[in-house]
Formats: sequence, structure tokens, C-alpha cells
Amino acid sequence: MSVQAASATSWQSHYRVRVEGVLERILPAWSASPTRLHEAMRYAALGPGKRVRPVLVYATGAALGVPPAVLDGPAAAVELIHAYSLVHDDLPAMDDDDLRRGRATTHRAFDEATAILAGDALQVLAFEILAEHGSLAAEPERRLEMIRLLAQASGTGGMAGGQALDLAAVGRILEREQIEEMHARKTGALIRASVMIACAAASALSQPRKQALDRYGTVVGLSFQIVDDLLDVLGDPALTGKNSGADALRGKPTYPAIAGIAAARRRAAELARSGIEALAGFGPEAGQLREFAAELVERSS
Repeated sequence: MSVQAASATSWQSHYRVRVEGVLERILPAWSASPTRLHEAMRYAALGPGKRVRPVLVYATGAALGVPPAVLDGPAAAVELIHAYSLVHDDLPAMDDDDLRRGRATTHRAFDEATAILAGDALQVLAFEILAEHGSLAAEPERRLEMIRLLAQASGTGGMAGGQALDLAAVGRILEREQIEEMHARKTGALIRASVMIACAAASALSQPRKQALDRYGTVVGLSFQIVDDLLDVLGDPALTGKNSGADALRGKPTYPAIAGIAAARRRAAELARSGIEALAGFGPEAGQLREFAAELVERSS
């Protein structure tokens, strides 16, 4: 069955399997020295996961006519950055989590020092892939744009800055705009980058289409994190793979905490609709992106 003919669940599963195969080949073998570090890297990157960011890379490519084979390197790179961020976020100095996706976090399965090094190594491996992976077009300007996008999403304007805001907000009451800024950096930036990195792989992409996809990635990224906040309150730990109510126990401000559950649901749905509306200039080729946004607010994990 082709990806185009598959159901939403099937095409996402297809992309997940595809990027996991790429990761399996790219990551250092656990038997290679230093073995403990490589084992931790594989534990963090190849464990259970939704692969949301690689799925969006491939789905954006489908909207732009970019073959999946061209996007294997970028898809793996964004997932490695995501994996690194989770390893570091789970550390005792950060969110101090013992459970991730239904199993021990990396620093619990190994130790804190190994987890820090594994996160560091996953991060730099992502940029090595964008610089060297054979799937990418030879044009250096495209590779440089992908590297820029991923670095921007990872730094102070993205995940690192969002995590800093998150840590500084513990025990405080934030305004809705402050929560949205924190979420847009910590989670939304890498989701947007996943869309825009696929744009960088496309040839002859018009500015209006690029802007539409930029808007899509931005609002879908924020919606995704608001739904995550809701799942922390309402989710089933058997499905989410983590303990419910963890944010409230730590005194972390979340969207439901400051706006209420009903308002959080409305905002997530509003953002998802905005993402779909941003794709009005696209035809059926953007169907996967539309389906992703439509299903976003209904997810249970």
C-alpha cells in the first residue's frame, strides 16, 4: 500500500518505521567503544516514542513533492535533537523525572554523568548528519539552512530558552501570554523547525507557500504542548508513559492551571484549526499535514 493511500495511522506508522531504521543505522553500535555511552545513546533515541517531529518532516515533504529518501537525514536529525532534550530535561537538576515513555529515564537506567554525555553526543550527531548525510542534496546552501534552523530551534530562542523559562516559572503564576511564549520555545520551536527543514529541501518553493508552512508549524507546535499540558492532568499513565499530575506536584505553571481545562481545550483546538487554514493554498498533497493537525487535539498520549 502506498503512503498516499494509507490511513492517517498507517502513514504515520510508515514514517515512524522509516526513521527508526535510519536511526538504527546512524547511531554508533552499542558494542563500539565507549560502549556504555553508545548504549545510553541508543537507549535514549531508539526507545518507544511517537516520532512526531520526523513524521512532520516527511509529511511536509509530501506536501512539497520531496521524496522521503531525501528527508531521511533531516528526519533523523530532528529526532536526535528531541531525544537529547528529553535526556537532559529528565535530569535531577532539571525536571527530575524517573519515568519516560513507560520505562526508566536515561539517567536512572545508567547514571547522571552518562546521561549528560549521551545527550551531548546525540545533539552533535544531529548536526553531523545534516552536514554529511548522503540523502541530502549536494547544494551547500540547503544544508546550511537546515543547520541554521535546527540550531535556532535548539538554542536560547528555542528549547534551551524555553527550558530556562520553565525552570524560572516554578512556583509562580504566569499570564497566558507568558505560558504561550514558554511553550512556543520549549516545544513549538522544534516542531516548527521540522516543517521548515523540509521546506529547505524543496526546490523552487514560493514565498507564500513557505510562509503558510511556517504558520502551520508555529501554531501546531503550540497546540501540541497545550495538549501535553492537558494530558498531564487528564491522561492515562498507561497511555502517556509518565505519571499524571507531575507538573502540579512540582509547582510548574501549565495552560490548564492558569486558564482552566475547558479554555485549554478550546485554545488547542483553535490553534489546530488555524494550522489547517494556513494550508488553504495547498491541494490534496498537504492531506497528511491536515490530518495531523485535525487529530492533534484528540490524542491520548
